[in-house]
Amino acid sequence: MEIRIIDDASRENVRLPNEPFALYGRMIPTFDGEKWDHTIWLCPEEQISEMCFPDENYDYEAMKANTVFLGAYEKKTCIGLALLQDPFFKYLYLYDLKVRGQYRRHGVGTALIERAGKIALAKGCRGIYTVAQDNNLSACKFYLKNGFQIGGFDNRVYTGTSQEGKADIVFYLDCI
Repeated sequence: MEIRIIDDASRENVRLPNEPFALYGRMIPTFDGEKWDHTIWLCPEEQISEMCFPDENYDYEAMKANTVFLGAYEKKTCIGLALLQDPFFKYLYLYDLKVRGQYRRHGVGTALIERAGKIALAKGCRGIYTVAQDNNLSACKFYLKNGFQIGGFDNRVYTGTSQEGKADIVFYLDCI
């Protein structure tokens, strides 16, 4: 596997389609006034379901001024994608991270995060931050496994939308 920046020549790879993932529980963050922790709620087996985000159809040309596109490649096939956006503060924003289904749990996402950390440092950032829905337990656990820490929780972001009842967890990775 090779991790490389997607450029004009490989721009079509920014449209890597989303694939389904299992919904089998929730991460429930807690804050004691000083530090974050979490518990995990697993749903009963008969309630396990699948979800797939709609494809984003990213516009490479419109986004390339403030976005680094990283691709994970197996031979010539793009198997993973990370979008890194210029920061508002000292953390580079991991806007999107996705890995083709058959390549999940093979280190692709971790390799993309490792490279993203190097890019963050090169841009003068202290790390990376991202957001995951609390019911995307696989993503939440992935970020924690890769050294991210919970840094915030937003239980209002989906109010009045078709996603109502979900919440966002903010994760930070210090790379310094």
